[in-house]
Amino acid sequence: MADKRRRRSLSMFRQKHETTARPNTPTNLSHSVTLDNVSVSPTGNAESSSPKSRPRTLQKQNRGSVFGSLRSLHSLDGDEKAALTRSDSKSSSLHEDPDMPKRGLFGNTVLHHGEIQAAAGNVFRKKSHYVVLTESHLIRFRTQGKAAEMFPSIPATITRTASRMSVSSYTEMQLAAYQDIASGIPLDQVVAVYKLDDGRPFFTVEVAYLDERGKKSSAMQMHFGEPRDAEQWTQRIREAARKVAAKSDTSFSRSTLEYVARMLERDRDYDPEHFRVFKVVQRAGPKSVSRSSAEDLTKLTSTVCYLAIGLHKVHLVPCPRSSARSSTPYFGELETVQSFGITTLSSIKSQAEEDAFQLTFKSPLRPPHSASLASANAADIVLWLRYAAEHLRPEWLRQPFIFDVPAALEDQVQSPPTIVEDYNCFDRTLMAYCAGYDVDSSRICYSVDHKCEDAPRFLLLPSIDGGPYTTLELLAVFKALRYNESFASISFANVNLCSLRYLYDVYATDFDSVCSRSGSPVNLVGHHELPVLCQEIRALAMKSRKLRRLDFSTAFPTLNEGEEEADSCCVPEALVPLCKRGLTNVDWIVLNGVRLADSDINFLVDAASERTCHLRALEVGECCLSVHDADVLLSTLALQANTMEVMNISGVQGRFSAEMFQRQIGAFRYIRRLDLSRVHKNHGPEPLIPPETLMTWRLEALYLSQTTLNQQTVDSLAAYLACPRSEILRELHLNQCQLTGRDLSIFFRSMTREPGQAREMHIDASENRLKQGMSNLSKSIANGQGPTSLTMRMMDFEKEHYFRELIQAVTMNTTLRSLDISKASLPYDASTETCEALQYMFATNRTLEELDISGEHAHLDATRFGIGLNIALRGLEKNRTLKLLRIEHQSLGMQGANTLAEVIERNKTLLEIHCDYNDLNLQSFTVLVNALEKNRMLQYLPAMDGDRAKSMEKVRREIEMVDRAESPKPTHRGASSIKRMTMVGALAGRRDSHKRVASSSSSASFTDQDITIAVTALEDKWNAQTARLQHYLYRNYCLANGFPWQEDTPRMPAADMRPETASSLQKVFDKVMLNNRTPTQERDAFFDARDEKTLERETESAIFELRKK
Repeated sequence: MADKRRRRSLSMFRQKHETTARPNTPTNLSHSVTLDNVSVSPTGNAESSSPKSRPRTLQKQNRGSVFGSLRSLHSLDGDEKAALTRSDSKSSSLHEDPDMPKRGLFGNTVLHHGEIQAAAGNVFRKKSHYVVLTESHLIRFRTQGKAAEMFPSIPATITRTASRMSVSSYTEMQLAAYQDIASGIPLDQVVAVYKLDDGRPFFTVEVAYLDERGKKSSAMQMHFGEPRDAEQWTQRIREAARKVAAKSDTSFSRSTLEYVARMLERDRDYDPEHFRVFKVVQRAGPKSVSRSSAEDLTKLTSTVCYLAIGLHKVHLVPCPRSSARSSTPYFGELETVQSFGITTLSSIKSQAEEDAFQLTFKSPLRPPHSASLASANAADIVLWLRYAAEHLRPEWLRQPFIFDVPAALEDQVQSPPTIVEDYNCFDRTLMAYCAGYDVDSSRICYSVDHKCEDAPRFLLLPSIDGGPYTTLELLAVFKALRYNESFASISFANVNLCSLRYLYDVYATDFDSVCSRSGSPVNLVGHHELPVLCQEIRALAMKSRKLRRLDFSTAFPTLNEGEEEADSCCVPEALVPLCKRGLTNVDWIVLNGVRLADSDINFLVDAASERTCHLRALEVGECCLSVHDADVLLSTLALQANTMEVMNISGVQGRFSAEMFQRQIGAFRYIRRLDLSRVHKNHGPEPLIPPETLMTWRLEALYLSQTTLNQQTVDSLAAYLACPRSEILRELHLNQCQLTGRDLSIFFRSMTREPGQAREMHIDASENRLKQGMSNLSKSIANGQGPTSLTMRMMDFEKEHYFRELIQAVTMNTTLRSLDISKASLPYDASTETCEALQYMFATNRTLEELDISGEHAHLDATRFGIGLNIALRGLEKNRTLKLLRIEHQSLGMQGANTLAEVIERNKTLLEIHCDYNDLNLQSFTVLVNALEKNRMLQYLPAMDGDRAKSMEKVRREIEMVDRAESPKPTHRGASSIKRMTMVGALAGRRDSHKRVASSSSSASFTDQDITIAVTALEDKWNAQTARLQHYLYRNYCLANGFPWQEDTPRMPAADMRPETASSLQKVFDKVMLNNRTPTQERDAFFDARDEKTLERETESAIFELRKK
């Protein structure tokens, strides 16, 4: 009977034990994790029975990173456990069932064994146990005899061996059902074997294992008195588990991969190409305990979880809890996922032949966080983390974290494949740092300028929402730019960096910032005590060999506030030591608009006094420099005369000595760009720059704006313009220099080599006294003398005929290609003769490509040409050279819009028209969009946001005014009754207005909701026209750049899109049923079906009629 029970029980267990062998997972690191028999993405909802091939959602990973899901002994049901542990007499021979011997369930070969003593709640009552390691299990028996009964190679008598130990277990399931076997761990479920530092006076080895199918995890602790015993057991168990994993299928189940992938998807970090999953153990931290007891063991808990490597982060995902309702884990039952940015990784430590390893993450301004982990695949995890870090920072020659691993493991590091991306994968690195710092990368805006000097230039623009950048956002940009040699110039102009200026990271120091690009440490005294901004600037300057220019213009606005001594901006302190020691190639420093402290000036003077700095440009304009500071700086910069090419000292406070300034400025023989705006000298006849000094320069740009030029300085400039050395001069800025039209004509004649020959130059002479000698200036322009580009804003014409002379001169000119005469002030609206002259200029000029005739609208003054400009614009229909037209703030109105629409329909050369702020309503805007539909050349037409806001506000104001004008008093026949009419009666049609007065006066009352509905309808019409505008502009862009374009909708006749005329606003409110009896839903339904061709025109017509009455 006993033999039959044994056979039945073993047969039952055999059915559960037998599994189908599956192929092994490849061990090469070039493969990624895959899910067998999965035809859907971890985040998808496709049917599992789909015949489609397996997608690239999860790719093959090395064998060591996955485990099988063979059930452990803990997953057996009660009957199986009872059948397995039932004892019979020794007469029941194991050979009676030769197909499945009992010891075959737990392996046939004993690899290691030893007697133990299990710790109990009562320290005076201990039970002896015995641990056996086979090729498939780690088994704990209650007695050595029971172990010998299953494994004959083990002696039946108790022997004192060197393997004696004390074992305790805090498993989740009690093994009270077992009689012969206290516990057993399948080796294919072992997650890690590691030494545990629990503070006790003995050595502890912990074996953690996970039954993935049963979603249960546990651990066994073994205590040793000698470290040699602990080391021996650790090695034996690791070797046995590794062999089992090599022979069995260790791939993750589909549900597990889906669960982990969904957790990463919630953090927007899932990417099939960069998805890796491993089983790990979060090791218990070291604790000090005074005595060993069962209660102390419960405090030393380790946690089995999944380590997932996503696109930008490392995730520690807790194992899912089992659910009685479904096999799919429920997120509500899960613990919190711990996520750490890969870019915040500061240390990786592992040792040879150990499963334990440690990861340390350091986010800015936060203390480091260390994760003590263990895994049988520790080596693979370390290699994949290094691989992921190099993928996110491909330009970094060295990863900024400690990589403390065995030399054999470091030799296995594989570099990711080179992928060609814009600007050396700058976007990839920036997004990685943003994800690591938990900031929104979409707020960061930047552009790259390829047409400037020292191109390409990286420009950090204001944030997308207009607010200041946060500290972490700025740090992400600095980190992404480090080591990137795509940019020769980097600009932080107009970006507030004050948050980094006063930021100190007290938790750690960025050691990479004090190393050269080659990795050599640089000894910079006091570097670690500097603000984060200073450290980042130094790292930026040292790590890029191609970086030549750094621009921090107006980057520290708070330093300019107050009258007390300003704080240092830290930029000179960061760069000057590097320049003096030749550790950077940055030789162009821009600090315009930054209030410099005395310490900043001292650093700049120190750099100027060292020839090894090789400064090429120094821009300190509007930096609140005194004359004394400028004198000291100029005198020391003389040592850099052989390399100095660009200088900006604009805005110096005080007056220079003419003699001293001429001597100082004359030392720079190779200067190319010089900015002396708002620089004044003492009163005297001496010129600001003598002609002999100018004759030695080969200037490309000269800025003298807001600097008073006496007659000697004018003559000196004229002599230089006539000199052949000025041939390369391209920019001359003379704003607010008290110049007259006669002075400017002298410059034009001096720069002209032959009449009619264009001089490639731009002159800006705005806000001068050009009305004096305007005839001379007009004559020079008519004769073709002067530059190809001329700006003369804010000219004040006392007499209109001077302006007409200027227009006629431009008509005859054959050299000007760009002209800006915006904000010109006439004594009154332009006459018919002037408008005809302007029209003739538009029609006959064959050289102008850019023209700006915009007006100006201020609170106290307005400059515009008047209604006659509408006539002048008709001349553009015949123009064949103009490409850009600016005509803002000219009050074109509906009539001007119609004229401009005709120009757009017929002119085929205009590329840009800037016509905002011209009192254009929805009807006018629609007319322009209709014209654009027929034009396939125009690249830019504004959306009229300014006019739209003004028009909508006007409609609201007029409706409210009319509504307030309604009176509940009785009406009378006659004129007085008409004035007191309600809105409905007053705005009715002319034929039946008197008939409806009495009936409507008592019913018309417009609430705020009614007005809001009407205004919302108008907004919808504006949006519809704006969408049409963008559609046609995109069409023209594609056609101009050779991109394919196909009309997706049939062309709508322009006439159908024009708003119809209406006699009153009454139609608007009648059609939308704006009265107290109309429910809001009915009003909304009507507006949805409302014809958009009439609404705006009716509104304005009604308001006009009301004003007349």
